[in-house]
Amino acid sequence: MEFLDKRIKGICNELKKLSVKQTFPVENWTFKKGNFVHPEDAEKSKIAWEAFDSRTMHWYGPDQHYWFKTEYVVPKQLNGKRMWLHVKTQIDEWDDGKNPQFLLFVNGIATQGIDMNHRDVLLSSEAVEGDVLCLEIQSYTGILHTEFNLIVEMREVDYDIEKLYYDLWVPLSAFSRMEKDGKVRRDLENILNNAINYLDLRSPYSDNFYKSLSEGSIYLDKALYSEMSGFSDVIATCIGHTHIDVAWWWTVEQTREKVGRSFATVLKLMDEYPNYKFMSSQPQLYVFLKERYPELYLKVKEKITEKRWEPEGGMWVEADCNLTSGESLVRQFMHGKKFFQEEFGIDNKVLWLPDVFGYSGALPQIMKKCGIDYFMTTKLAWNQFNKIPNDTMIWKGIDGSEVLTHLITTLGVEQPIKDFFTTYNGMLHPDSIMGGWERYQNKEINNDILISYGYGDGGGGPTREMLETSIRMEKGIKGIPKVRQEFSRTYFDELQERVGDNKRLPVWEGEFYFEYHRGTYTSMARNKRSNRKAELGLMNLELLSLLAKDHIDYPTDELDSMWKTILINQFHDILPGTSIHEVYEVTKAEYEEVAEKLEKMKKERVKALVKAGEGITIFNTTGYLRNDSVNLGDCSAKALADEDGKLYPVQQTKDGGLVYLENLPSKGYKTFEKVFTTDVIQPMNYFNRVSDFEIETPYYKIKLDEKGLFSSIYDKEYDREIVQEGMKANLIRMYEDKPIYYDNWDIDIFYTEKYWDVDSYESMEWTE
Repeated sequence: MEFLDKRIKGICNELKKLSVKQTFPVENWTFKKGNFVHPEDAEKSKIAWEAFDSRTMHWYGPDQHYWFKTEYVVPKQLNGKRMWLHVKTQIDEWDDGKNPQFLLFVNGIATQGIDMNHRDVLLSSEAVEGDVLCLEIQSYTGILHTEFNLIVEMREVDYDIEKLYYDLWVPLSAFSRMEKDGKVRRDLENILNNAINYLDLRSPYSDNFYKSLSEGSIYLDKALYSEMSGFSDVIATCIGHTHIDVAWWWTVEQTREKVGRSFATVLKLMDEYPNYKFMSSQPQLYVFLKERYPELYLKVKEKITEKRWEPEGGMWVEADCNLTSGESLVRQFMHGKKFFQEEFGIDNKVLWLPDVFGYSGALPQIMKKCGIDYFMTTKLAWNQFNKIPNDTMIWKGIDGSEVLTHLITTLGVEQPIKDFFTTYNGMLHPDSIMGGWERYQNKEINNDILISYGYGDGGGGPTREMLETSIRMEKGIKGIPKVRQEFSRTYFDELQERVGDNKRLPVWEGEFYFEYHRGTYTSMARNKRSNRKAELGLMNLELLSLLAKDHIDYPTDELDSMWKTILINQFHDILPGTSIHEVYEVTKAEYEEVAEKLEKMKKERVKALVKAGEGITIFNTTGYLRNDSVNLGDCSAKALADEDGKLYPVQQTKDGGLVYLENLPSKGYKTFEKVFTTDVIQPMNYFNRVSDFEIETPYYKIKLDEKGLFSSIYDKEYDREIVQEGMKANLIRMYEDKPIYYDNWDIDIFYTEKYWDVDSYESMEWTE
């Protein structure tokens, strides 16, 4: 009994090898170096085709594109067989989508993405001898390696052998999370051992071999997948996913390619596995697909109509929720929900943000007002010190708004429970799913966990191995969570019914602070500054456009385009500053272009609103009545006069005329007359000298001692003394190398030569 699991594993490995019955090399490749989107683009290119010998030649990176092409004639040996294409480069590891990736075209049709996790493509369930296939591979080197092979084979894969392999492998893979001497594991071991006892492996592919294979398979179907199945005490709701960072170790342009490859893979596997359901958030990704591969986009729409593909997620992109303004967060929802509604007839209810670096306490209010009822994330589990104590809870915002929240708890294969790392790129693997249930912190109120499974960042999402595993785990094998393929929206709707009224449902109030990525407020300051200026500029332009709509057309399309540029650059690896240098060169150019458009369109609308004349019109685009200083630029007037004749003196500075104005209307403007004579200007009596040591302003009564220090500052508005009795204020110190300390004064005010110029309120506009 001690070595049964090792015996079963050895037989599994042998069956996996035997499942590939025949292999045939695919040769006679030609290639062009270049980034081509479709086969016709490669054909039209003036670059000459060159021969590529797979046995002796290599192709080279990093960050390079190639296009490979050949014709393959189906040989007699594959007639009527399941025919698979297998591609390898001799690079075996997977690293965040930075390795070689491909898109296969068969007879001019985009068929499937190929990467380290998706090396095989089912070309035919019954191949026909003599058929000619034009095979073309759009190829990208990735950014990690410099030299690659291109080894392509055509294979026959035996269905019966492959089936028994997975029938054995799935329960075997659960042993790592089971009690070693527990009854369930012992029962499973006995059944698996009995099944392999039927096998005659002495003469593979012989009649005796297939007879024994059939007997073992029939036994296993009955003993395990019938008599020991049907258990649903723990459920894992699984939804296929490929989390694609819009930019990170790559630019947005490379993401356009990743979307095509990954979505093509999903569509191909959906054709092979009727039970496969998939979700993808971020409307921007769908726009990329629609622009680049409209034929694949139409197939996605078909799968959405069939309720196999779930377009859910709420936001335009999975945006940063720390630095993004409240107005922009609303726009993320507005544009995101609008796209899914108009394109697919789907009203999003789930905010899907697995990878974002923390969440403002204002977000629940914004979500609820945007029609979002549910929130999903997972990365908060990475906190180093303050662990989030629940995985299913109510998240209450600072205004009291509440949303049902669930944190995905999937672990890596054989990852210890004590390691709180969880992943949205989960494996649909018995060990991972069992670990996710063990890791789950709210078992007392809920027995159903959500699993987001599939390779992300261009990794093509779920694999055939995961989907084969799902078929077995959907049976509800004893001791293993029962898997069901279902949409995230369905999961949350059912979770609401299950726990919504439960008195033990915990509540988290306020911010979800993520401890792991702390540089998000400071990295790439130029980019953050440009984002904020663009946000403010767009809001100002919208107001001016509305005020001027009777004089000049409202720029709906232009505003929509600029907002989407801002929204995509609020992606959680762009705005926080975690992307590569090239990403920020692109955003720099985009922000500059937006700034130029904003300035041009703003001036057009101001000109339409204000008649030419001698006066000056001041715009206040904030939402409140405003008293503030305004820089008038090159203005020689001595004062400005409002409609009531009140005068506001203009002070000339090196930066232009400076004036302090009062009662500027919110979301509006006010026109002032220029005054050039000084005799009509009465001094504004802001300071009244009461005595040699006392002055009074409209706001304060101030007393000084013989050294010029404040002995009293009385706040007239709030009726209180600011300086403590017996204390002094306004000590000015000048330092050289070392500070000089005085013990007889207690309150210090420091003046330095350098200062911060904070210009976050740039909405005061003027024109002559």
